[in-house]
Amino acid sequence: MRLVKDGRIVADRFVRVADDAPIPADVAAIVSHGRLLAEHATLLRREAATGVIWPNDRRVVELAPYLDRLALVGLVFPVFKDGRAFSQARLLREQYDFAGELRATGQVLRDQFLFMLRAGFDALEVTKEADAAAFAETVRRYSVFYQPTGDGRPTAQVARGERAESLPHRVAEAVLQGR
Repeated sequence: MRLVKDGRIVADRFVRVADDAPIPADVAAIVSHGRLLAEHATLLRREAATGVIWPNDRRVVELAPYLDRLALVGLVFPVFKDGRAFSQARLLREQYDFAGELRATGQVLRDQFLFMLRAGFDALEVTKEADAAAFAETVRRYSVFYQPTGDGRPTAQVARGERAESLPHRVAEAVLQGR
């Protein structure tokens, strides 16, 4: 699988470890949510970075106690039309202030790349080389957005230095003046 991060195709420094396999001590490892919940006391004391794959049918509040010790949370898109991981990403970034790597896994489609970034994802696992290259290009293509979201970038309005409440008043004023 290809990993796209920061607008580039990069090598994945994390290794996925099966539930029944030993975890190498000096390697960044990704474990299942079940293993994290069952072995959190041991896993979160590791020296090397630890990540978890969190399914989209689990509440992120269950993950909250461990976020300060996790370097990566992988959120799962089991099918392209199931967008619950978008909501999980926004919650992790905006409500729980998760600052680690937020990775999209599973059925990641080109059409959703930009929305994933805007929701707070900073890495995507993609299966096709062409998709990875397209995503890397998409990251550079758009730099200004109207909607505030979990990626931390200012909206076009904020970038222009306008106050949020001033825009509706200006629109109403223009309508009243017939502009």
